[in-house]
Amino acid sequence: MKCIIVDDEPLAREGMKLNIQELPSLELIGSFENAMQANDFLSKNEVDLMFLDIQMPEVTGLDFLKTLNLKKPPFVILTTAYPQFALEGYALDVIDYLVKPISMDRFIKAVNKVDYYYKLREQASTDATPAAANTDKTSDSPVGSDNADIEDYIFIRADRKYMKVFFREINYVEGLKDYVIVYTDTQKIVTAMNIKTIEGQLPSNLFIRVSKSYIINMQHIKAVDNNFVTIKEKEVPIGKAFKDNFLNNIVNKRVLKR
Repeated sequence: MKCIIVDDEPLAREGMKLNIQELPSLELIGSFENAMQANDFLSKNEVDLMFLDIQMPEVTGLDFLKTLNLKKPPFVILTTAYPQFALEGYALDVIDYLVKPISMDRFIKAVNKVDYYYKLREQASTDATPAAANTDKTSDSPVGSDNADIEDYIFIRADRKYMKVFFREINYVEGLKDYVIVYTDTQKIVTAMNIKTIEGQLPSNLFIRVSKSYIINMQHIKAVDNNFVTIKEKEVPIGKAFKDNFLNNIVNKRVLKR
């Protein structure tokens, strides 16, 4: 994977460079001391992975991510000495968050996570035809309606075929830019579709969007705290823009009163 480093500290850039050189799966093609330099490079070159520092002068890493507008943006691993920014970073679709000083084993774990998503994206790109929801054109009830007792499944195009998936089998959906991953107990289905599109095709009485990147099946909620909802064994972050709606309309209405 082609990667770049964006960090205002020379020693931090050099340390990251040494880590990258240890992994044959990574190819360092650029190292920059600020977001403006990185933005110029990204506009002219395709990059698979960006190691991005948060606390930088003029434009912070998080502000840079908010303004990044690329057809095929890189995966992002944040690097910083301030762990309190982790949740905001995940809301911006970052893959992982490394706290300085970065140990090699933690670095490898983060890169392996990116490699997993990189391969999923490559798989999805070979099957670029948009996923179809219900292919039955005779129904008067759209798949995205609340009428789940009539429409209780969808067809998802993946691996050059249409896969039938019942709503009850879906644990959660993860969106990553131009494709989504549908998670069930037995499989992960990758399809070329953005998360807003699939959100409109899932029944709102069963599914709710809890962040920019996640839709969950409310039937599979195991636990909820202020920042995360647990679906089976997966902790899904709750985005700031979605928190009030989720807590007020889903959780608080069913809390046992003393």
